[in-house]
Amino acid sequence: MSVKTVLMDRIPNYNNLVIPYHKLKAMMMAHKYKFPGKRMRVIGVTGTNGKTSTCFMIWKMLNTAGHKTGLMTTVAWGVDKLEEQIEHMTTVDTETLNYRMQKIAESGAEFLVLEITSHALAQNRIFGVPIEIAVMTNVTHEHLDYHKTFENYRDAKRKLFKMAKYGVINEDDKSWSYFANDVDDYITYGINGGILRAEKVELSAEGVNYEVGGANEKIKIRTHIPGTFTVYNSLAAVAVGLKLGLTRKQIEDGIAALASVEGRMNRVNEGQDFEVIVDYAHTPDAFLKVFESVVPGKKKRIISLFGGAGRRDETTRAERGEIGAENSDIVIITEDDSRDEDRMAIAEEFARGAEKAGKVREKDLFIILDREEAIKKAVSLARKDDIVLVLGKGHEKTILRAEGVVPFEDLKVVRKVLKKLTKK
Repeated sequence: MSVKTVLMDRIPNYNNLVIPYHKLKAMMMAHKYKFPGKRMRVIGVTGTNGKTSTCFMIWKMLNTAGHKTGLMTTVAWGVDKLEEQIEHMTTVDTETLNYRMQKIAESGAEFLVLEITSHALAQNRIFGVPIEIAVMTNVTHEHLDYHKTFENYRDAKRKLFKMAKYGVINEDDKSWSYFANDVDDYITYGINGGILRAEKVELSAEGVNYEVGGANEKIKIRTHIPGTFTVYNSLAAVAVGLKLGLTRKQIEDGIAALASVEGRMNRVNEGQDFEVIVDYAHTPDAFLKVFESVVPGKKKRIISLFGGAGRRDETTRAERGEIGAENSDIVIITEDDSRDEDRMAIAEEFARGAEKAGKVREKDLFIILDREEAIKKAVSLARKDDIVLVLGKGHEKTILRAEGVVPFEDLKVVRKVLKKLTKK
């Protein structure tokens, strides 16, 4: 157990007590690197789900339109050639943040698309970074282990809009009006509401197509990433493009140019006769959206594999287990970043929710703590036309266990298991 973990356990209100330290460090790093964020036009993206994909869409759209643009997300950072982000955090520590922003600014980037978490906002980690456009994707329950209440979590994200000149807000989200009140100028988007609306939406396994209503001219959006959530993410990108003066064609071509985002609805095909999808979904809302997206209008057998991180969102474990069970024919519960928590204890909490939804152990509910063995089990149970969902870790390259950091990549392991299967 780390010193930080011990202190968090033993000192009441620890997270609030250390905020002045975080702010002081952020100020020092901003000065050390000469406020690199001020040398670019910064687009900050926050929300519970969809932040990374939205950032990638905006980054790709601007670069395709000829505007040199940097990117800093959970998955990667850079400008033209992206480097993997190996840290298990979205908005990195203040020194790394400022160092990377400096590198991006030195490359001559005009824009920076920055993924920003509630933790980073609460801890003032983006001190000294002027936000031109703030984007809100959605706000659902997450990180209550840190923020304690949903209201605290939502209000931490609102800090981004209080800093921004312009806001892009999902009006279909229940919290949208709070964010609208925090910024002088904004536009809303959505499917059911919003100034910009997705109309004539067509969902398929290959992506989504729709028309944008509310714009001055008809914009037709085509993406290679499936799911209703992709409609929302791309609409947010459209709103940013319009605000920055991009043409209809630049917006359409830029969003269509993004082939995929690592660890987000990635289909893995090694010649098997069933589908395997790897996704980062790890919140109740993200679970629901993934299940909703994989088989729009069709009934296919679904095998889902997931677990939960230690010391993270303990209160939603049973709920996630129940959601997984309600939307899957077979559920396999496995490890995630257990940290110093007991892996079986975490799994049992998920299993309790799955059993509430009617799943029976060793029939359609399995607990296999070793993640690679769990993936092998899911693949072995799959039949023709089934869909196997490997959820929770997405792009990540390691698992955090009690003994330390262990190399592990869902995409690599899934490919290895499938290759072995198809060679038989």
